[in-house]
Amino acid sequence: MINMFIPMQFPVPDFLPALPEIFLLAGTCLVLLVDLFVKDSQRVITYLLSQIVLLVTAGLVLYGFNDVNLAEAFQATGSAKVTTFSDMFVLDPMAQVLKASILLITVGVFVYSRDYLRSRQMYKGEYFTLGLFAVLGMMVMVSAKTMLLVYLGLELLSLSMYAMVAFKRNDGTTSEAAMKYFVLGAIASGMLLYGMSIIYGVSGSLHLDHIGTYMATHPVMENIGLLLGLAFIIVGLGFKLGVVPFHMWVPDVYDGSPTSVTLFLGTAPKIAAFAMMIRLLVEGLGDMLQGWQQILAILAALSLLVGNITAIAQTNIKRMLAYSTISHMGFVVMGILAGTETGYAASMFYIITYAIIAMGGFAVVILLSRDGYEADQLSDLKGFSSRHPWYAFMMMLFLFSMAGVPPTVGFYAKLTVINAVVAVEGANYIWLAIFAVVMSVIGAYYYLRAIKLMYFDSPDKVDSDGQALVPVKTSWDFSVLLSVNGLAVLVLGVLPGALMSLCVMAIKASL
Repeated sequence: MINMFIPMQFPVPDFLPALPEIFLLAGTCLVLLVDLFVKDSQRVITYLLSQIVLLVTAGLVLYGFNDVNLAEAFQATGSAKVTTFSDMFVLDPMAQVLKASILLITVGVFVYSRDYLRSRQMYKGEYFTLGLFAVLGMMVMVSAKTMLLVYLGLELLSLSMYAMVAFKRNDGTTSEAAMKYFVLGAIASGMLLYGMSIIYGVSGSLHLDHIGTYMATHPVMENIGLLLGLAFIIVGLGFKLGVVPFHMWVPDVYDGSPTSVTLFLGTAPKIAAFAMMIRLLVEGLGDMLQGWQQILAILAALSLLVGNITAIAQTNIKRMLAYSTISHMGFVVMGILAGTETGYAASMFYIITYAIIAMGGFAVVILLSRDGYEADQLSDLKGFSSRHPWYAFMMMLFLFSMAGVPPTVGFYAKLTVINAVVAVEGANYIWLAIFAVVMSVIGAYYYLRAIKLMYFDSPDKVDSDGQALVPVKTSWDFSVLLSVNGLAVLVLGVLPGALMSLCVMAIKASL
């Protein structure tokens, strides 16, 4: 008699490459449970536990318990990858660098956010647990080797961010921003999923390597299905990066969200979006370079134009920084469209350093705010240097770096991207490099305007809300981190070699 109950056997995956994600998930669940038993007066326990989880996860990423040494593998073979979970999850040097950047930047975001949340009766455990779940989604996106895992990581990130944007429940402006973000985000996710389904229908696989193999053996630029799928995927990617014409959510969400949430939204998720573009476009759809290269060139040019021109008209700091972000994402896209390892490394360097700069800029906005009042007007910067010289100097460094003024890191980041675009074979995109330089010069105006307000205008006796100005009070960790943040922008500008070499090595070993 035939035994009909033969047990199915599944291969046991190697859990070590995904150990940071597993620990982060377990740690987040622990934070969630501990917070249930913590009183409002003891919320610092949730905060400290969240920071410990992030730091330990970063340690696992940097010094990971891997079954191979990626650096040694790179030296021996020129490539260093470890895959697991049926080749759906990959650990490579690019993933390590981007994950470590996301985790350490989130640590800084939590430090900057603590005083802001506490002074506004928003010091709740939900902020930290949602932030940790968002980081988990980003890490999954960074290591995704299939379109399915990319989408799952993206949805985990997006759902967490929707809730964080709506964190201030009783505020109408915040609720409006959350609704816009949710509706437009859902549309963009649908577009991305539809594009992935078309690619799957044509290639017969969701695995990025298999899709690449299919494209290497078939004429791709003549396949209408592949071109249509590519178009939908670029729409989804464009929304997540916030490039024109998919930028309409950025100014409203940045302005309407609590500043601590804007700080988070404008930093770490941008790194994850860069990783998603590399995985999908370069690893999966690399043979369609000619198609997506031209589309990205248009998106980059539009982002530089709209971002810089519109920012000039802004009087709100958060909206000005939102349009500034749009223009900076144009530079990130420029590096990717170069289609070379040099361009990818330049774009990677740009996105990491931009996250550091943006984190400091929004931290100063938090610094100037108080309970019941957001210092989000440019007029609030008047005379900042006479009131707080050191913090004004830090803000000046952030603004100079965003403008691309040497010797800050922003100058070197823009220079490397422009060099990568100029070096494209055939010199097809020299016009874009020239256009980027012109737009950077125009964009410098609104950064210099803010610096002028800080250093050359007399301080008002009252702020833009009509309340008397009071001395800025910060915790010691906020002050120390802001100082380190500002000085890092300067040091990385003078000595960019170490980080740039790390990005080049990571790209060469991973792609």
